[in-house]
Amino acid sequence: MAHCAHTPTPHNSAMPGDFAKTCLLPGDPLRAKFIAENFLENARLVNGVRNILGYTGTYKGKEVSVMGSGMGMPSIGIYSFELFNYYGCENLIRIGSAGSINENVHINDIVVAEGASTTSSWQDQYCLNGHFSAIASWDLLYKCAKTAERLGTDIVVGNCLSEDVFYNMDRDVPEIWSKMGIICLEMEAAALYMNAARWNKKALAIFTISDEIYSGKELSAEDRQKTFTKMMELALETAI
Repeated sequence: MAHCAHTPTPHNSAMPGDFAKTCLLPGDPLRAKFIAENFLENARLVNGVRNILGYTGTYKGKEVSVMGSGMGMPSIGIYSFELFNYYGCENLIRIGSAGSINENVHINDIVVAEGASTTSSWQDQYCLNGHFSAIASWDLLYKCAKTAERLGTDIVVGNCLSEDVFYNMDRDVPEIWSKMGIICLEMEAAALYMNAARWNKKALAIFTISDEIYSGKELSAEDRQKTFTKMMELALETAI
């Protein structure tokens, strides 16, 4: 492909052909390692730059990749750009944690983001005279919903908020955005959706609720790393 001259990149030591057409993107590289070791067959390490671990193997006979994407839109923006443009990926599925700001959405619930509102200026690079609506790719969203139904996995589909700030000094953010129907807060989906739109690719974000911002309940770091298995299975089944 036209961009192969750019591989390996400063962030990815993989060579062309090392990644499958579909790649799962957990934020935590150790979660990528967990998925590779527990769900994929014949998984091989294809990237280890900056300890952003990336693997390719097979799931039920179909080649699938998984790689950490780091925290925040700048990080997933770099990795998704390179996967889309330099490594031939067509489908990127973010799997991560999110904080619920909806009192009907609780810890360990699975949210599928049909849209990603944002407080980020990510779209400014595209020089658009207006506000872009960052939405999931319909094919992946529909397939995920049907897959969840087949698996008997309950999901909540709706709008998330992708923020640049984790420790936000504005304490009113959850309440204000909740009034607009936002289900949860996270930090990556909007950039992923915009990159997919710009490069005519497909993207979907699936979250497991790790904390309830309205109640203060939260999962431990270890639980976040290793207990999101329903979300992982849903993403892998959607991938194939």
